[in-house]
Amino acid sequence: MTSPVIKRSIVIAGHKTSVSIEDAFWTALKEIAQARRQSVAELIGAIDGARRGSNLSSAIRVFVLDYYRGSR
Repeated sequence: MTSPVIKRSIVIAGHKTSVSIEDAFWTALKEIAQARRQSVAELIGAIDGARRGSNLSSAIRVFVLDYYRGSR
């Protein structure tokens, strides 16, 4: 099962950037943000602020994986 990579533009801390991740990860981010009563942009901003050295797309994938594994 493949999920196409989708590129979306978002604003993080006042600057515009784009993120390319698979559709399944966008769906998961929306679900997690809703559960936390945050916008997707706020959630991605938090992920961006916590990442260490990896690119943002990779950090999002790891965050989602950890979330569903119960690590966050």
